[in-house]
Amino acid sequence: MKGSIASSIDEYIAGFPNDIQKRLKDIRATVRKAAPEAEEAIKYAMPTFVLNGNLVHFAAFKNHIGFYPTPNGIESFKKELSAYKGAKGSVQFPLDQPLPLGLIERIVKYRVAKNSELAKSKKKKA
Repeated sequence: MKGSIASSIDEYIAGFPNDIQKRLKDIRATVRKAAPEAEEAIKYAMPTFVLNGNLVHFAAFKNHIGFYPTPNGIESFKKELSAYKGAKGSVQFPLDQPLPLGLIERIVKYRVAKNSELAKSKKKKA
């Protein structure tokens, strides 16, 4: 997908070799399972799940899959994510290691709960 931005997650995934497509599909299925009400989108040129705001983003790179559950998603799972490279709002899952799908599922469920809390508190203020 070099040079153009995919218009859907299917299109994004299709732009990668089969082994990477499998990893991306596994993450997508895991997020879907953890957040069945979430909508799919492309934001920041990455597959994104949205539910009461951005839930998580993910993207494929040369040596890793980037997973972006926002800073609170990283902070709350800091210990479990310490085995991976990462930054304030992201983590890198190396391509030469199995994806931690159980951990991804728990992070997504956490993000769903956080976004729901935020949405409820905004409604109360309105």
